[in-house]
Amino acid sequence: MPDFRELSALVRSRVPLVCIETVEEPKVLRLIDRLAREDNLDLYCWSVADGLSQQNFRYGPAKAGNGLFATVGDAPSASGGSDGQRRPIADTRPLERALQYIDKDARRGLYVLLDPHPFLEDPVVLRLIREVVLDHPVGERTLVLVAPRLALPSELARHAAYMTLRIPDIDGIKRLLKEELDFYRQQNDRPVRGESATVNALVQQVAGLPEDDVRRLLRHAVRDDGLITADDLTRVIRHKQGLLGGTALSVDMTPLGPDDIGGLGALKTWLARRRPVFTGERSAPGLPVPKGVLLLGVQGAGKSLAAKVIAGSWRVPLLRLDIASLYDKFTGETERKLREALAGAEAMAPAVLWIDEIEKALAGGGDADGGVSRRLLGHLLTWMNEQQARLFLVATANDVSALPPELLRKGRFDEIFFVDLPTPAVRRDIVEIHLKRHGQDPAQFDLDALVVVTEGFSGAELEQLVVAGRYESLADGRALETAHLVAEAARTRPLSVIMAEQIAALRDWAASRCVPAD
Repeated sequence: MPDFRELSALVRSRVPLVCIETVEEPKVLRLIDRLAREDNLDLYCWSVADGLSQQNFRYGPAKAGNGLFATVGDAPSASGGSDGQRRPIADTRPLERALQYIDKDARRGLYVLLDPHPFLEDPVVLRLIREVVLDHPVGERTLVLVAPRLALPSELARHAAYMTLRIPDIDGIKRLLKEELDFYRQQNDRPVRGESATVNALVQQVAGLPEDDVRRLLRHAVRDDGLITADDLTRVIRHKQGLLGGTALSVDMTPLGPDDIGGLGALKTWLARRRPVFTGERSAPGLPVPKGVLLLGVQGAGKSLAAKVIAGSWRVPLLRLDIASLYDKFTGETERKLREALAGAEAMAPAVLWIDEIEKALAGGGDADGGVSRRLLGHLLTWMNEQQARLFLVATANDVSALPPELLRKGRFDEIFFVDLPTPAVRRDIVEIHLKRHGQDPAQFDLDALVVVTEGFSGAELEQLVVAGRYESLADGRALETAHLVAEAARTRPLSVIMAEQIAALRDWAASRCVPAD
């Protein structure tokens, strides 16, 4: 057990102050309890709710044959069962009082402080902790600080060792799942059912979560009905979504597939070939997991929709990162918000991370904004190079001239695709898709005529064509007809006309630098 080995190595190497930043408090206490047993150490625990108490108080030598923990006589102890007795220390709910006891009256042992971070700025508390730490060579009293967040003052940081609990890897998750499957079979005399692809997706979705959360979610998935279904995947995603509170991330749960977007054949093929590796369905030792694409192109051509389709077809959540919302007037806050958002995205992995119109968010104001935009870009680029989570980044951009050159360097993305205005065949597919979404039968429309009158229309403009046509038909009191759509097309001035020069320049730039998406 790597976590126990690391903790025992720190304590046995006489580190006076161990800091464990985690939400898995029960797991930490189990590890510390085991270490106290093996090393025959007194174990104390403090919280602001209960004060300080010895967790393994003994009257005398153990009779139960279990080492440190004992019984009173031949019966279990009054308050702690056969594993030992809990002994509260009076008047120690204030951390200052608890530390005074540890410093003056306590013996060699482990002293766990739960959630002490709100009190670490108190100069008296700070000094008392230093007293215990500096006396460690003589007193051998090891302080273990446990909290979801720990930022030690510099006076303490030099004495401390930090420990991070490991999260279960894929093999570890599969072992935990097997335990649940075996338990269900033993209790119900029948196996758990579920498609292998769904079971594999469940394993991938719980990856990145703490062990206690993994156990709970797997147990729920198995024991609620003996079936592993898409509902269990949704439950895991919603649990992860709760971890994103207060960040610039939002989760898009819209289920879309390749048939929900017209065209983009080359992009769809590229993605289909990489899907099994990203989702873990196929093992490919030495082959890097796909990390992302940059989609450049005309506004309304389907870049944002493509991000939704990727997530939907890969059966992973789509996370949208709103970089503009990161900016803060206080120094350092913008960078902190980005770190928190990216950490939240990693916790949601496997997932698709979508940054829409990235050029607007990262073009920045040079020195006018105090260099915040440059630092933000630098942090994002470093994260893109170094992050190891199963995250697929989809960035979209309309204006290539505003893109930072660093973002286009080879290797930032797996590929850069150019999404152009739809061809006649693709326009036909898009019109069919939107007619079906509005409950219409495409066979009742002259699609060839619609393709001709919508030359230069983007996908978004074709969608609005159907919407506007329905309004016209509603005003006429008739069913939607081809004539409604043709008339609406005649009234529309598409972006290809309004911004003809800019689109021509964009096409020229992309011709030798990007892969056509269709």
